[in-house]
Amino acid sequence: MLIRANRPRGDRVRSFGGWPSLSGDRSLKEPLPCPICGHSTERRFETHGHWLRECAGCQHQFFESAVRADHVAQIYGDDYFAGGGAGYPDYLGKGDLLRKRGCWYARQLARYMPVGTVLDVGAAAGFILKGLEDAGWRGEGVEPNETMARHAREVLELSVSITDLEGLVCDKQFDLVSMIQVIAHFVDLRLALAKVTKALKPGGHLLVETWNSRSLTARLLGKRWHEYSPPSVLHCFSLKSLSHLTAKEGFHEVARGRPSKWISGGHAKALLRYKFGDVKWMDRILQVVPEGTIFPYPAEDLKWMLFKRD
Repeated sequence: MLIRANRPRGDRVRSFGGWPSLSGDRSLKEPLPCPICGHSTERRFETHGHWLRECAGCQHQFFESAVRADHVAQIYGDDYFAGGGAGYPDYLGKGDLLRKRGCWYARQLARYMPVGTVLDVGAAAGFILKGLEDAGWRGEGVEPNETMARHAREVLELSVSITDLEGLVCDKQFDLVSMIQVIAHFVDLRLALAKVTKALKPGGHLLVETWNSRSLTARLLGKRWHEYSPPSVLHCFSLKSLSHLTAKEGFHEVARGRPSKWISGGHAKALLRYKFGDVKWMDRILQVVPEGTIFPYPAEDLKWMLFKRD
């Protein structure tokens, strides 16, 4: 096999970013450094039982959290892809939309690099990777959820291994590593980027899609912003902090833009109910939105960035 997993065992608790367990500690006095630039950080607010901190230097945000050794298995089990809330009400039902999105990304990439080999991190059921393959890319993927990885392999006939990026052991290098809606979930950002660097050929590219915590939408919604969803989301990036992180690993930015993203009525309703809870006026609005309706994502808080390895 190309990829193997080095998985931690037992019920040990790993402190997020090397810090002690902090969740729920309202009396915390000592400042926590930013995991990207090392600058001091301050608490902003608490949501879903976790405190969000923000860096005054690079504007990076992260949640105070103690992470169990089985964090990935606990958070990204089958319920994450079918249970709604902070995850998806029916991820497999989004197959056509996600496959088209992979094709869309292939068209964007064609402006900056030739078609080649791609490693898709957090490939899930393989839809985006399949869209890239439809456009000529030769791809492999890594996905920690066994059910999703099995769908990618058995239904879409893709080469997707059951592991996470932190446990990646790779004996080849790729022209491109894609991380679509993945980077916010890593426990150890520096380890994840080191793994990416090792998996890329010199001069290779890294494609990242993530949410912009400095967007107008995020600032207007505050703690109600959908991306503030710990413990699945551990990091909330500004474009500045993402550029800072990748630069530390020897990458420079090539391009950035707003993705073409379509969302179903069912997914939108699940996210809004998760963030706003049982609010009568919200329920009245949601009742008139058909589950199967597909519409373009309306806000400007989602971004993609393409980086090149120096």
